[in-house]
Order: sequence, then C-alpha cells, then structure tokens
Amino acid sequence: MPEPDALSSPYPLSRLPAPPTLAALADWAGARYGGRPALRFRSPDEPKGWQEVSYEQLRTLARGVARGLMGLGVAPGDRAAILAETRPEWTYAHLGVLTAGAVVVPVYPTAGDEEVVWVLGDSGATVVICEDAVQAAKVERLRDRLPGVRAVVLMSGAAEEGLALLELPGPAAESTLAVHGMPDSSTSTVPSVPSDASDPLDDLDARIASRSADDLATIVYTSGTTGPPKGCRVTHGNIAAVRDGTLDLIPSEERDSTYLYLPLAHTMAQLVEFETLIQGTTLIYFGGRIEDVVTELAEARPTHLPSVPRLFEKVHSVVLSLAEGQEGGRERFEEAVRTGVAVAELRERGEEPDAELARSWREADERLFSLVRGAFGGRLKWALTGAAPIAPATLDFLRACGIAIFEGYGMTESGGVISLNHPAALRYGSVGRPMPGCEVRIGSPGRDGGGDGTDGAAAGGGVGPGVEGEVLTRGPHVFGGYHGDPAATAAVLDADGWLRTGDLGHLDEDGYLFITGRRKDLIITSGGKNLTPSLTEFALQQSRFVSRAVMVGDRRPHPVALITLDTDELRGRAEREGVTLGRHPAREKRVRELVQEAVDTANAQLSRPARIRAFALLDEDFDVAGGLLTPSLKVRRPAVLTRYAPEIEALYGPG
Repeated sequence: MPEPDALSSPYPLSRLPAPPTLAALADWAGARYGGRPALRFRSPDEPKGWQEVSYEQLRTLARGVARGLMGLGVAPGDRAAILAETRPEWTYAHLGVLTAGAVVVPVYPTAGDEEVVWVLGDSGATVVICEDAVQAAKVERLRDRLPGVRAVVLMSGAAEEGLALLELPGPAAESTLAVHGMPDSSTSTVPSVPSDASDPLDDLDARIASRSADDLATIVYTSGTTGPPKGCRVTHGNIAAVRDGTLDLIPSEERDSTYLYLPLAHTMAQLVEFETLIQGTTLIYFGGRIEDVVTELAEARPTHLPSVPRLFEKVHSVVLSLAEGQEGGRERFEEAVRTGVAVAELRERGEEPDAELARSWREADERLFSLVRGAFGGRLKWALTGAAPIAPATLDFLRACGIAIFEGYGMTESGGVISLNHPAALRYGSVGRPMPGCEVRIGSPGRDGGGDGTDGAAAGGGVGPGVEGEVLTRGPHVFGGYHGDPAATAAVLDADGWLRTGDLGHLDEDGYLFITGRRKDLIITSGGKNLTPSLTEFALQQSRFVSRAVMVGDRRPHPVALITLDTDELRGRAEREGVTLGRHPAREKRVRELVQEAVDTANAQLSRPARIRAFALLDEDFDVAGGLLTPSLKVRRPAVLTRYAPEIEALYGPG
C-alpha cells in the first residue's frame, strides 16, 4: 500500500475581504468599521471604569505613530522594537510601525540585559519603544552595546526631554493626543488625517501601498530552552495565510469581544490582536496584574478568551477546593460534572436529555454551572488554549459548565498556527485538524523515536494514521528562515518547503493531530528505553498540588522526577484539615504523602519503563526571572538539570 500523502485541510479558504498587508490594517479597519469600539481598557482617570477607542480613532492613532516614526528617520524595512507588557499602547505602536512600512521586533518585558542586547543587536533595531521609564532606563544602560539604536521612545511616563509615543513630532501629533486623552471617546470628534500632504516625510499612503506579501512584517525571537533566541522572519504573507486559514473557523458577531492578557510579544497574542481587528470586534486589555484576571473577566464580560491552560485549570481547582470544604461536596461536584458532560454530549449530537437527566442538569446548573459561567463574565462562547496540553478533567469541567474550549497548535516558525479545534470539528485530546492552506505530515520514525523529516519529505509521503513521528508542515504560513542564521534555517526547512517542527505526534484516521512531546527532549535510559518526558510530566501535573514536574533519566537506569509545589492549593488543603503548613512545605511529611499519591496515580497510567521511581520536592517554583522558564513559560530543561544536579544525584544514590 502506498504511503499517505501530506494531509490538507478539508475546509474552504475564507473569502472575507481583508487588507492586502498589515501595513493597511489600521486604514482598512477604520474605513470598514468606523465608530465601532475597537479597544477597551481601564482608564487611568477612572480606576473603576473602562475607556474605549473606536476603529476610526485607532486609525488616527496608528497613522500618528507611523508619522512620528518617520520623523525619527524610520525607513521602510527598518526594525523598530517594542518592549512592554500587554496594553493598548502596544497595539498603537504595533500598528504604527507596520503602517510606516517598518518591521516589528517584539521583546519580552521580562527579558534580562543579555537577551535585550542580543535581540536588539541581532535584529538591527534602530528604535526601541518602551513601556515606561524603567524599561527605557534598561535600554539606556545598555546603549554602549547597542550602537544601532538611534532613539528610545516611551509609551508612558516620559521624562521632560524624552520621546513619548503619542507626542512624536510629526503632522499627526495633535490628532494622536486628542484621541488618547479622551475620557469619553464615543462623543468625540477625531480630526481627519490628510492623505495628500506634500512633505516627503508625510507620504504615508505611498508607504502603505508599497508593502507586499513577501515583505518582512516582524522578527519574533523564539524563547528557546537552550542557547540565545533565534529570530523568526515572518512576512505579511505568512500572517495573511494564518488569517485566511482561521477566520472562518472562529464564529464572531459585531458585539463580540476578546479579553487579552497574554503577552503581545508572543505570536499567539499578536494573531488574536490582528484577527479581532479584522473581524471588527472589540479587544479588551487586562489591567496589568495577573492576579486580577478572574475578577476582571467577570467585569469585562468577553465572548472570546485565548489563554494558556493554567488559567482554566486554576479556576477548576478553586471550585473543586470550595466543594471539598463541604461535607460530601467532592461527590456532589463529580456527579454534577458527569451530568453536565452527558448533556453536552447529547446536545453536540443534536439530541436533548430525557426528563430525569434534564432535571439533574437544571439543579447542577443553578448550583454550580451558572456560577462558573458568571466568573468568566457570563457571555463566554469561545475559549482557545495552546502552548501546553490541558488537563482532561478541566476540559470535562468546563464542558459541563457550558464553556466551549478549543485546543490549537502552532509555533512562531509556522506563523503561529498549524491546526485548530473549532465548533465544526472538535476532538478532545487532539489539537485539531490542519487549518486551510496548511499541509501536515508525520515523518517516518527514526532510530531515536523521532521523525526523519527531511528523508520523509524527499520520499513524497509520511507514515500512516496512528504512527508517531516528527510533525512536518508546509504551506504559505511557514516562515522564511531564521534571521542571520542559514545553518539553523537549513536544519528545520528542507528544499521542498517542509518545516520540521521538532514536535512528536500522530494523526488519527480522521486527520486530527495529537502532540505527544518534543523530539529533543526524548530520554534514552541506560537500558535503551526511549521515553517521552512530557507524557509523564503531564500525568504528574494533573495533581492540584503539583505546579511543575521535570522527568530525569537520560543515560540513567530509570526515571526520577523533580517536582515543584502549588503552595496555594496546599495551604487551602491544610486549612480545611485544620493543620498549619510551615514556611517550607516541601519538607512537610503530609505534603510528601500527597505528592506520593499523585506519583502513584500517574504511574498507574504509564508504561512500566516510564514510571517514576523516586522524586525530589523543591522549595521553590520555577520562574522566568530565575532563568528556569522561558518568557512563554516553557521549562528550560538544561538549566533545571544543572541547577538541581545535587538533588538528582541524591535520587540515584544508595538506597
């Protein structure tokens, strides 16, 4: 039987009219949607209120920033970096840079000095737009190592002689200030922007029209777990391919809104930003504190919520903890979830529950489900999660509550998206089917358990359904390569345009993609057993008391684990049991017993070679500042193994 060809999506490409390039997005959306609210955010003048910016106003802001950058000498193709948390000014800067025909270089606000120097220097950034004086001071402190940086611009808190984003000298400065300082944007009159100015620096329309799909839109530096970040060169055409491939899959109406707390330095958040504006709905920005996200959701009442799994898992955990605080609460909670899932499955098939099941569902809805929906604002009809697998129990919980959650998959090198679950095609546990215009194939398994992507592409076919190998993708969404690094580019892109993702997975008979781990993270024990650590780690992290788990075992006789704790959950458990948790929970006997239960539960799901034989509880959780997590919250495995080498050796010691 011949090998199967690469899988192409069965869904039609979107025919929604769209701007030719991102340079035209602000003008296009302003003309198309006019006075509709484009952005919503907390007003600094009204701590308990929200301010809105219309699409017309956003157009004026973007053009004002673009002209200000032109006044600083930013030419088409120049690099302008943005170093800030997610906030409306990020979008003003983002659209402004693109409107000016320049290239956006996002920088994570958590980046340390060496990473800032590398990203700004390697990309050739000439202008850096910083969130505030603190970030600007960081860049200024490093200026002697950044000879290419000509100007540092502040989004807020500009010094008396500094450059402020919305006050950059240029013909649109007055318009920009008028929009941004407006307490009630719905009643304001925004000055129009002339398109026939004679000043060469004001020839903005010509710049917009000159951009093409092949032009570079952004250089996004991947937060790699080893070595310096690599700059992914992403074009206007790459992003347009993702736009066209996903817009039809995500239902949207005029009054819809998307709550965004993810870092805009990450590709996923930028795609959400673009697609929200293209659809003409409202982008709601979080207030800047992760601790306030759940509270703000109830107030902002979004219809769309992109997130990492941790937010959903935390809500699930909190509700379960509250239930456990009541006698018989755990049993009632689990019965309610079973009822909710049963009703959801029936309705997904177009059927209705019988009278008894309907009555049980109404009781559970009144007592639990409606309260959970209310915590998300009561209007949520679409939630997207990615970057890591989500706990099956959390998926069941949200599904029972009537909250649709869809897993997707992609990487910066693929323009951000490869596959996506959506209302018309959903398979829990998978990351969906390839988006339109995207080909996906699984490379033939190699000796190390990974795929031999390049050879598989040359052979003209991949492996059949259910066989694990490296995930390969091809199409207009695939990036052009790494900035200034042809060797790294050649390692992931072959002559036929296939991108080796580095992820292991398989396709089922219906074309749904399942991701099982990272090829480079494979562990080979001294006995020759190939193990995928992500499977074991995910099983361990199903415990509410485990924050992170790192499997160790390469060239060792058997696997062990380093485990960090969710101290909030542990303290809640201790309070319910009437005991006091000390300053170092990892040293408490009762805590170790709870984690041992989690290890036993995980081991029961795993093959014998993958079972954890011993574990060490760490006194600290991993974080970005400590160098153990990337800015996108992936574990830096080599850094963890180095830092905790003594603990690892002790696990393999005598006894």
